Amino acid sequence: MANLTQEIRSNEPTNGASAARVDMKFEIVVIPVSDVDRAKEFYAKLGWRLDADFDNDKDFRVIQFTPPGSGCSIIFGKNVTAAAPGSAQGLYLIVSDIEAARKELLDRGIQISKVFHGASGVYAGGDEPYLFGRNRVSGPDEQHGSYRSFASFSDPDGNGWLFQEVTTRLPGRIDSTTTTFASTGDLASALRRAEAAHGQHEKRTGQRDANWPDWYADYMVREQSGKELPQ
Repeated sequence: MANLTQEIRSNEPTNGASAARVDMKFEIVVIPVSDVDRAKEFYAKLGWRLDADFDNDKDFRVIQFTPPGSGCSIIFGKNVTAAAPGSAQGLYLIVSDIEAARKELLDRGIQISKVFHGASGVYAGGDEPYLFGRNRVSGPDEQHGSYRSFASFSDPDGNGWLFQEVTTRLPGRIDSTTTTFASTGDLASALRRAEAAHGQHEKRTGQRDANWPDWYADYMVREQSGKELPQ
């Protein structure tokens, strides 16, 4: 796990390779399903956006959905993959507030696990065959660390999804020259974290900071790009 963490934190190309100069935007994940209409109903029930439902009325059908705020979509249908239905596992949905995300699915009538984290920070075991779904301990991470709290659910075929709570990105995970938020909820959560941190900042200085908008902006950009946070 230490080596994995070290690689994730690194901004350097691996094995001496040069950094890619052409944008390669990950666009589609193919989900293998046995009943196309049943799967369409399920993913619509999640509240995901239906982008397309193309049927040639012969031997091909493709449906595309996109989760809220996601740059990547899923497709499934008839004759779009040879994979066994239900074989897609460890599909990650990154959320800024895992309890709120879980409640939304419950409100929509979707079965979802309770929030869990890894035992002693070790994500290993035998109860689930995918990364970070193993050796579950009930409840969120005790330190509420970013990347460490999860909840899981499956579609009717058993394709497995995971919510993972990420509030602060590791260095190198996003473009440090841009700051974007996937939804108003994500922006509101970032503002709340900045407010709490700014409150501690004012306690340390012992005075009101009239320049709080600049402080908030600096904090939010640093947090999203994984840089050291202001004090």
